[in-house]
Amino acid sequence: MKLQFHVSCFIYKREVITYGLEEIKMDIEEIKHNIDTFSTKIGVTFTDPKLLHTAFTHRSYVNEHRGDYIEHNERLEFLGDAVLELVVTRFLFEKYPHKTEGDLTAYRAALVNTNTIGDAATRLQMNDCLYLSRGEAKDTGRARLYILADTFEAVIGAIYLDQGYDVAKQFIETNIFHLVEDVVSKRLWQDSKSLFQEKAQEHVSITPSYSIVSETGPDHDKQFTVGAFLGKEEVAQGKGRSKQEAEQVAALAALKAKAWV
Repeated sequence: MKLQFHVSCFIYKREVITYGLEEIKMDIEEIKHNIDTFSTKIGVTFTDPKLLHTAFTHRSYVNEHRGDYIEHNERLEFLGDAVLELVVTRFLFEKYPHKTEGDLTAYRAALVNTNTIGDAATRLQMNDCLYLSRGEAKDTGRARLYILADTFEAVIGAIYLDQGYDVAKQFIETNIFHLVEDVVSKRLWQDSKSLFQEKAQEHVSITPSYSIVSETGPDHDKQFTVGAFLGKEEVAQGKGRSKQEAEQVAALAALKAKAWV
């Protein structure tokens, strides 16, 4: 009976492991299908489809699959960030010929921040295309928005490398340019912390405060999570590569949470 017990346990464990591998394989096939669908949706047929898959590959997935020689998307993100900034800069320069350098810089910052491009990525259902570690896949909060914003830039980088400047510009124009009217009319270009303080004092007579919720990552690549507070109420959180950036993101999220913009 003792031997029978051990054999049964072994078979059970093997079945669980096999099921797990099949489940993972199904997930990967679904992601590949979603990426193909995404490519069709944005109207871009990649000469090198691997570039687009790399754009959707988060570092955490690579770390979890070290033996598979997979490349993560951070280099493409670096390139896409530069292309995005150039395209948006030229657009604003031509659209607002009488605005000062300071105004244009503020408009651009509002158009390319984590919230704006993360929301654009969400609208494009990029979340369904992400290769993530199991741990990252469970996080659906602010951390996911941060990953989506980085992925949006990586996709721009992939389009630029594969199709050139004009196609990358068209992608940005379709998904970002139409937001500029809101940015200007709702003053989203204004320093978010200043605007949140102004609105908070106007509505509830409280000066906002900020507190670091967490710090993650190595010293050279830290990510800060900051809470924006009105008294003891945490209104929203923001993430950034510096405390200052995280505070700005938290302030903008708080403005939206309170419907003050």
